[in-house]
Amino acid sequence: MYSRPQKLAAELFGTFAVVLVSSGAVCADQFLKTTNATGISIGPLGIALAYGLTFGAFVSATGRISGGHLNPAVTIGYWATRRLNLFDMLTYCAAQLAGACVAAYLLRSIVPEETWRAVALGTPDLTSGLTRATGMLIEGLLTMLLVFAVFATAQGQTEDPSGTSPAVAGVAVGLLITAAALFGGPFTGAAMNPARVLGPALASHHWTNHGVYWVGPLAGGAVGAILYSSIFQRHPPSQS
Repeated sequence: MYSRPQKLAAELFGTFAVVLVSSGAVCADQFLKTTNATGISIGPLGIALAYGLTFGAFVSATGRISGGHLNPAVTIGYWATRRLNLFDMLTYCAAQLAGACVAAYLLRSIVPEETWRAVALGTPDLTSGLTRATGMLIEGLLTMLLVFAVFATAQGQTEDPSGTSPAVAGVAVGLLITAAALFGGPFTGAAMNPARVLGPALASHHWTNHGVYWVGPLAGGAVGAILYSSIFQRHPPSQS
């Protein structure tokens, strides 16, 4: 049994890693675009893989310690389905947001200023012509899929210890994030995670359309969790 400080440390460090690499990939893409005469860069696929692979790896790494949430939208899903009490939900979210902010400020100190300023440290934003309502819908739908995948794999291990292992859960969730980022990236940046947005936004002072990345993912996370719990929740066999 892990203590609360250990669980919060796992959430802080895991979210730190996710934001450092995913935002760093956006900065690296911009750096290559401006310094490479051939125009070769990481591109949308590379950015999506950086996000998905890092998230999946740290879901596996922290799953047995804290559950591997690494995202306030996932934590809200656990709270909405009464798997987490209010205090633990708030402390998990605080740890995740703190890890994201530390990662963003560290990234700001590493990456050349002209590079990180050009992409606001990788802060997601809406593409031109996309309304905030549509942006919230896209972020909400993608986060719903993410949280459903988390509950069906990582949470499934809690309900059925003989089922999915944290390693397999990490692979499944990482693949889902990569695929979702390939779809949503060009439109909203496919954050699916308020912590992924808050850290870079705070460090770069880029707050445009910021509310989209809280309302959409938090609502989508709750819907995804409730959907799984209402339809696919395992129940103990009835007593005859």
